[in-house]
Amino acid sequence: MSEDILKLSPLQLDALREIGNVGAGNAATALSQLINQKIDMTVPEVSILPLGEVPEVVGGPDAMVAGVYLRVFGPAPGSILFLLPRDSAFYLVDMLMGRSQGETQLLNSMDESALMEIGNILAGAYLNALSYFTKLTLLPSIPALAIDMAGAILSVILIQLGQMGDHALVIETEFTTDNDGVKGHFFLIPDPGSLNTILTAIGVKE
Repeated sequence: MSEDILKLSPLQLDALREIGNVGAGNAATALSQLINQKIDMTVPEVSILPLGEVPEVVGGPDAMVAGVYLRVFGPAPGSILFLLPRDSAFYLVDMLMGRSQGETQLLNSMDESALMEIGNILAGAYLNALSYFTKLTLLPSIPALAIDMAGAILSVILIQLGQMGDHALVIETEFTTDNDGVKGHFFLIPDPGSLNTILTAIGVKE
């Protein structure tokens, strides 16, 4: 499957980037409404990245991050990972809970539930875009949350995905607020075979 991923054509990458663009727009709108603050997004980068290099995107393996992880079920199964720096996660919780900026230093169970719900909303926004383009029904699992070093979080995920190849298609988007308070990166990792299913469904299979 790694070889298949590495052979994606520019047309296929453009199609996947457009799906990511719509998904990111939906996610930014949903997040803006949730925290009552304007959210901007970068144009998604679509790339082929070894899973082991994902921590570098968020500041290195020792960077403390909040990670929300979900599995995707349906005809094109895969995984979704939303990573944001720990300070951004605390900032987001402050906004959601109506606290003063910088007040949150540790997460309680309600804070964790709020972050998982954000992950759920963002995953839903991307999957809705993917379903719109492909006409495939894709459903997310209940999200799991971890606050740890990026490398440690990725190690757990790599164990789960170990039998699925070393490379993944990554749709990476960065969300920022006006005052640069919240940054996050969103990764979509299709299972082997799922990418072919998606490309066939959107009509750009070679």
